Amino acid sequence: MKQRLLNVSIQTKIAGIVIGIIVMIVVLLLSAVTYTEIKQLYANKNSLSLQTAKTISFVPAVKEALRDQDGERLEALTKQLDIPAQADYIVIQNRQGTVLSHPNEAMIGIEQAFQDGYKAAVFGGYYNIDSSKWIGPSVTGKAPIMNERGNVLGVVTVGYLKENINDVVAHRLRRNIYLSILAIIVGFAASYMLARHIRKDTLGLEPREIATLYRDRAAILSSINEGVIATDKKEKVTLINETAKQLLQLNDRDVNQTIDQVLPDVHQGRLTKQTPIVNQEMHINRRTIIVNMAPIIKENAYMGTVMTFRDKTDVTEMLDTLSEVKRYSDDLRAQTHEFSNKLYVISGLIQLEKYDEALEMIREEANDDQQINKLIFDQIWDSKVQAVLLGKMNKASEKKIDFQVDDQSQLDRLPGHIKSSDIITIIGNLIDNAFDEVLKQNNRYVTFSALDIGHDIIFEVTDNGSGIREEAIQDVFAQHYSTKSSDNGEHRGYGLYNMKQAVEALRGHIEIDSNEYGTAITAYMPKEREEGS
Repeated sequence: MKQRLLNVSIQTKIAGIVIGIIVMIVVLLLSAVTYTEIKQLYANKNSLSLQTAKTISFVPAVKEALRDQDGERLEALTKQLDIPAQADYIVIQNRQGTVLSHPNEAMIGIEQAFQDGYKAAVFGGYYNIDSSKWIGPSVTGKAPIMNERGNVLGVVTVGYLKENINDVVAHRLRRNIYLSILAIIVGFAASYMLARHIRKDTLGLEPREIATLYRDRAAILSSINEGVIATDKKEKVTLINETAKQLLQLNDRDVNQTIDQVLPDVHQGRLTKQTPIVNQEMHINRRTIIVNMAPIIKENAYMGTVMTFRDKTDVTEMLDTLSEVKRYSDDLRAQTHEFSNKLYVISGLIQLEKYDEALEMIREEANDDQQINKLIFDQIWDSKVQAVLLGKMNKASEKKIDFQVDDQSQLDRLPGHIKSSDIITIIGNLIDNAFDEVLKQNNRYVTFSALDIGHDIIFEVTDNGSGIREEAIQDVFAQHYSTKSSDNGEHRGYGLYNMKQAVEALRGHIEIDSNEYGTAITAYMPKEREEGS
């Protein structure tokens, strides 16, 4: 039974609760009103009966008729005086208790002892009393009739039957009940409309379903690695997930604030029309953030905006990782291809029984590798730089490029804040760009130099290409800029752009020296990480 009650729809619950409250209030009000009316009606009858009795007792004609024992005259006077009060009965007795006026003519002339009228007959008192003496249970008012000298001549009793009073109460109660039923019907209709309106606002969902959605939404938002902010149609922030709080340095106090107060950079960067914004870079709190904005449109009306934020560092690291894998793959392919060619030559010489030439070729290759390895491993101590240079050596050999490491190079292990992705991006792009530049030359020379003297780490790559025009030097680091064609569908113009981004992220700078005989590009990076960077 309890489970069935819990599964009742919210519309039924609201209607039932509202109707229950209305019925309870109506019953309480009906009881209070009925009780008040009963008390007031009886009080009015008490006051009216006593006032009428006093009025009759003060009339001189009544006193004169009572002195003369003129019952007919008393009867006529009481009927005349009772017109405003409309009492159920009026009884007049003389001093001895003889009834001189009564609605029932059979009672006239009969002597009735003063029981409940004793105080009026003996002491001349005016009072009310509940009595059943004359006709039935009544509310009565009693007053003495006195002569000019203050002597009691008789007693007048004015009564209202309780039966008639109760009939009036019942009539008023029925009227109140009808009004209460009408109020309950109106309340039921209003509660039904309210329940339907609430159900419409909740999209027909029950509270348990809303609670489940809320828990699911909270779990989803907390698991998203992107910052999420939602605004309403007045551009007030309605939601901020934990990632957005950490990324944009916000807190719960920013909810219900307008977006221009919370993130003025985002507000100024929005388009004037409610159109989506995809992958737009914005500088927020000294960080480069990739922002996406999607308007919420319902029935062609703007309802708000959902914004996602992602630190460009995460995207850059992902791209660098992919680039690193691709570079290693290319270098390994080049190395495999080069050694395969050499092995084919050695195999052919052995098959031709030219053993001396085969040994000489093996000796030359061993000497070249030994010299290269000795220079790289003895003067450059950082394993990340060693790995990149070894890969590029094989790639240069495949492309018939004379790639040399300057014998004056000297490089200790790099600081921890310079990551592998930075090295691959900087050195790899510098060398690859130089390789591309010398391919159109008959003699192809590329030299790499590394120094860590002083406060900076310096990487320099020199080539004997055709050089860079002076007016194009400022554009070589721009995104999508390239002097090479892309007929093969390869996207170009990212290498030096990514390299420049990596150098500037390390608070370094780049210099270019170029003429018609070649180009030298030098990258400077501080050894110590600047505070706050």
